[in-house]
Formats: sequence, structure tokens, C-alpha cells
Amino acid sequence: MKHVHAGKVRDLYADGDTLLIVASDRVSVYDVSLPTPVPDKGALLTWLSAWWFDYFTDIPNHVLSTTDVPAEFAGRALRVKPLKMVLVECVARGYLVGSGLKEYQRTGSVCGVPLPPGLREGDKLPEPIFTPTTKVSDTGHDEPMTFDDVVNQEGREVAEKLRQLTLDIYTRGAAHAAERGVIVADTKVEFGWDGDVLTLGDEVLTSDSSRFWPADEWEPGRPQHSFDKQFVRDWATSTGWDKEPPGPEIPADIVEVTRRKYIEAYERITGLTW
Repeated sequence: MKHVHAGKVRDLYADGDTLLIVASDRVSVYDVSLPTPVPDKGALLTWLSAWWFDYFTDIPNHVLSTTDVPAEFAGRALRVKPLKMVLVECVARGYLVGSGLKEYQRTGSVCGVPLPPGLREGDKLPEPIFTPTTKVSDTGHDEPMTFDDVVNQEGREVAEKLRQLTLDIYTRGAAHAAERGVIVADTKVEFGWDGDVLTLGDEVLTSDSSRFWPADEWEPGRPQHSFDKQFVRDWATSTGWDKEPPGPEIPADIVEVTRRKYIEAYERITGLTW
């Protein structure tokens, strides 16, 4: 196998005419990989993604096998088709939080989508919205895009398909999670081309790509409790770190709480025991 790419969390290997996506236990916040791993995180992300890929049976995805992987990567790798990736991070938001909240407070809109006045942090939006970001940026950080930006980059037909698929995945995934007591506040998905077929790639509705909140603790107007890496993001912010490499070491107690949050998200959503 040839190691072709090292991401903030995942490593990519070429193996013949297929690829292996291997999820590490690294944690990335503010586009910086922190030096302290969270045990089992890579496996939890892999199996939660695999569960969702199976759930969305009508949406083409890149997975070829969850088991046909080298022994050293067992449980944390997917064998996938190579895709020509679309250079758009496709984000769906159902609640006002994070960078969307900051943009709304400045402009009254998110990625060019106007929202009603008077919304608070954590409020549910009137309907889910498509708020894409760049996938490649000179700053090293994702930058907001409007839908018109996506049209200009990818063409109207592809842009509309990206928006429709993203909102469909979010809406259906959020409805399932809600039945399990989990609010999906937002999520990020990526797509690529398998020939002329627009195909879901990377990961889907995981604790790294989404904000998961316990529904019984949701209270707009304040930061929400979470089942995702927002807990680590909040801790890292509290240290006074400037959000530039290198990131701070994560204390053992923060690591353990984070691991438990990832496990709870997996178990609630899938109904399976870790």
C-alpha cells in the first residue's frame, strides 16, 4: 500500500485500484490536530459512519467493505472507491450555533441565507439551511460560501444537487437521532464523482462532523451540552490557546469524558452496545 495523504484525523492509503481510509484517534479542533489521542475514537467514527452509510441505502456512497482491510487497521478502516472530490464542504444547519451564530449576529444571515431577527444561541431554525464552506483555502481554515458561490464554482445543476442531498441527509438523520433523544444541530458531508455519479464520501453524521446534543438538556440562549468534539473545542478555547499549531495537550480527565461522549453518541444513534 502507498500512503497518499495524512489528514488531521484520517490517513489515506492506495491499495490497487481502491483506497483505505483509516481513522486515527487524533482530535482536530479549529483545523488543528491536537497532540493527545482519544482511545477508540477512530473505531467509533468508522463504525458510526458505516452504520449511517447503510442507513442511507438510496444515496450512492464510496464504501466497498468494512472488513476487507489489513489486520493492523481492523475496526478503524473502510475500503472505498476513489472519487474525484467536489471542492465544497457541504454543511446543513438546523440550529443556530458556532460560526453560523457569529455570522448571524453580524449580518442577520448565514452564508447568504437570511434568518428571522431575535434568534438566540441554540435556537431551532424555521427550517434546515444549506451553509457550505470552502474545502481549500489560503488561510488553512474553511471559509463560508454562499449558494451562488457554489453555483459559480460547480454549475447550477451540481450545486442544486449538492444542496438537496445535504439537506436530505441532515433531515432524515436528524429525525432518526431525535427518536433516540439526540438533537443533530448541524452536520458536514462531502461528495465526489464516481464516473458521472455524485457519491457520498468521507464520513457521515459522526461526532466529528456533526454537533450532537442531548434533547432533554436542550435550552436555547446558552451553550449546549454535547456528545461530540465540541467538548474538546470548548476546553481548548478555555486554555487561551491562539488556535494555531501546535495545539495543547489534552488532560487525562478531558480525554476520558470525551471518549464517553463519543461512545454514548454511537450507542444512542445505532442502538448497539460499544
